[in-house]
Amino acid sequence: MITLIQMEYAVAVDTHRNFAKAAEKCFVTQPTLSMQLKKMEEDLDVILFDRSKQPVIPTEAGKDIIEQARLVLQEAKKVNRMAKEMKSILSGELRIGVIPTIAPYLLPLFAGEYKHRYPEVHLKVEELITERIEEKLKKDLLDVGILVTPLHNKSIIEHPLYYEEMQIYSNSANPLIKKSVIQVKDIASPELWLLSDGHCFRNQVINLCDLQNMESDTLPFDYAGGSIDTLIKIIDKEGGFTLIPELAGLELKGERKKQLRHFSNLVPLREVSMVYTRQFAKTKLVESLAENIRRSVPAHLKDSARGTLVEWR
Repeated sequence: MITLIQMEYAVAVDTHRNFAKAAEKCFVTQPTLSMQLKKMEEDLDVILFDRSKQPVIPTEAGKDIIEQARLVLQEAKKVNRMAKEMKSILSGELRIGVIPTIAPYLLPLFAGEYKHRYPEVHLKVEELITERIEEKLKKDLLDVGILVTPLHNKSIIEHPLYYEEMQIYSNSANPLIKKSVIQVKDIASPELWLLSDGHCFRNQVINLCDLQNMESDTLPFDYAGGSIDTLIKIIDKEGGFTLIPELAGLELKGERKKQLRHFSNLVPLREVSMVYTRQFAKTKLVESLAENIRRSVPAHLKDSARGTLVEWR
């Protein structure tokens, strides 16, 4: 009979693709982990891992068994969680992945307040692009993600939190800033700065403006990064313009506030959601986090009817 411990070891090896690293994460010695996995393989009469490969990889039969082991372990975690939730005690670790164009503006709004309300909950936050969040959710290395939806991923549940406008930030000398009416077609220009590939906000801007085939030869250099704040500083120095999410716009002060513009012909919105997999066990923690985030953002951001949703995928 295989045990939960053996399944935990198998999942750890699959996650880290290294026996020593898996043993370290499971707080056991490598010989102990290897012995338990060998016994599991003998009981199942199946070889789970191809040990001749580096990094180690699961066999074809092992892939299905390890995937089922993940589900069993996730269900087992629900037992303690359910008991605590019945007592109305919110505690434990909540592992959150947040994309870079959300993290700097949203985290300061809710993280401190959430910790004050629920001191027994430990928030562990990672800043990651969407694809890495999806990957880590699948492997149970994250509990929830905060990112832009829809993802069109059937294995992930989405709970919209708020909707922020895509706004224009321009250099103070750029002709765009003097326009009384700005339409989407006006920013389909070589002077538009974009984030690097892999960022959903870049894809939203490209989809909004139909820029799939546009190349810029007028910008002073190519910028491959994921920081809205860095783009703003570059634009102040080098010229041009970009699009920024509304929470980033709310942080602008002084002269920079005057360099912010809105589209005249529509209000493009991005949908920010909390996401998790169907096997997620920490229901009350997620509900409390979602409620805290919604309470922390300006009220008008919760109205999806004020604009048009722009998809990125």
